[in-house]
Amino acid sequence: MNKPDYHVVSFSGGKDSTAMLLRMIELGYHIDEVVFCDTTMEFPGMIRHVEKVKKVVEDAGVKFVTLRSQHNFEYFLAEVDVPNRRKDSNHYGVPGYGWPSHKIRWCTRHLKLELIKKHFKELTAEHNLIQYIGIASDEDYRMERKGNQDPNHRHPLRDWGWTEADAMIYCREKGYDWEGLYDIFNRVSCWCCPLQAYSELRKLRRLFPDLWQKLLEMDSKQWQTFAHGYSVADFDKRFVLEDALGDAGHSVTNRQFFKDLKRHLADEVTVEQILQERDHNEIAEV
Repeated sequence: MNKPDYHVVSFSGGKDSTAMLLRMIELGYHIDEVVFCDTTMEFPGMIRHVEKVKKVVEDAGVKFVTLRSQHNFEYFLAEVDVPNRRKDSNHYGVPGYGWPSHKIRWCTRHLKLELIKKHFKELTAEHNLIQYIGIASDEDYRMERKGNQDPNHRHPLRDWGWTEADAMIYCREKGYDWEGLYDIFNRVSCWCCPLQAYSELRKLRRLFPDLWQKLLEMDSKQWQTFAHGYSVADFDKRFVLEDALGDAGHSVTNRQFFKDLKRHLADEVTVEQILQERDHNEIAEV
């Protein structure tokens, strides 16, 4: 017996999936369900954006489903038992996966993929699942992934010839601005992601001090180095030093800066001492 089609939109809350979903509703596409995964580490502004879109979806008579793990990000980071950790590991018996890395992205697995797989498995028991995914026309690299070549996967943005820029323009025209998140960050993902660029972390500290403080607390409770060989506390000390030197008109990119940073991270010198040394050396050179 043939199963009836069931049309599901995968909604991340980002600009591409938002533009795709809103335009599909506008054009009268048949949608049975919209699925959003809450990682528990989304920016507050992103969660408010999702709620705004959710209302539009439900007003259109479409079911909106939020998938959320019974355990949050912090549980997997520093609390979960990891029984298969090697006995010769320095962290054998230590709870938590530690921070995700390029090789081990447990966050995506536990907080998104496993939830989606389980939900879709339940749907496919009685339906032929048609999934709509927000891949723009200028994201060919994403189409190379095996899963996106599934004949039951649909890509409306590509069908319409919409680029990532087109998706953003459409969203802004409809009044969606993510409370400025896309004006600040190149990519809007989990605010605690250790895979984000150094420059993004700097902006997080400056513009979202409450989240930065939370990041410091989270880092202190787990065992893995955060990113680029630095702990979050190291990044904090580096940013403070950069700000102090920059305000005083000193370079924060030359070889001397990294020598000073190394000493500062080792608690050999304070920021004030480094500033005094720089000023003294400049006077001596004159």
